[in-house]
Amino acid sequence: MTTRNLPAVGILLVAVAVTAGCGGGDADPSSAAPTASSFSAPAATGLPSAPTPSASPPNASGAASPAAPPSVAPEGPTQRRPASPPPVVLPKRPTGAPGAKQVVDAFRAAGLKVPHPKDRSVDCGPDGLGLGCSELIATDAVTVYVFPDETSAGDIAETWGGQSYRRGAVVLNYLEAKTPAADRPRYEKVLDRLG
Repeated sequence: MTTRNLPAVGILLVAVAVTAGCGGGDADPSSAAPTASSFSAPAATGLPSAPTPSASPPNASGAASPAAPPSVAPEGPTQRRPASPPPVVLPKRPTGAPGAKQVVDAFRAAGLKVPHPKDRSVDCGPDGLGLGCSELIATDAVTVYVFPDETSAGDIAETWGGQSYRRGAVVLNYLEAKTPAADRPRYEKVLDRLG
């Protein structure tokens, strides 16, 4: 063998080792990686061909080289995720502050419209709007937010500008409401009597 043939033999050995290591343990022998004996001789091109490699080529000392073991992914227990996300834990409303349902009930008792009330408190948490409120009830007339403290309520009321009203930790939001601006003071007066 000449020194010109050594690179070709090395590339062939690497290709055989890689394909043998990637076999994945298939039971179907037709899909197994090719072996050294399955390579066909190259066509006559006038170039010297590389000899067919043996199972273990000799190293510089003449002894056979051990084959590299195939890499195996470590096996471990499969982590199972819960079937549903953990419940959202919202901050508690301050002591003495009316609850969102209590505010909506007071509006109704005062003869104000609060059609289609929906408890959307889950929207206060990180998976919803992330506002950090304690309670949230939306109606077609007004949305009632209760915050864990007056500072948070004041910050949100400022953000919403003229489309909201704050009394303590409770904020009334008119952004998506159908309440005419002339009727809003009636809602605010009822809230003022609660807080």
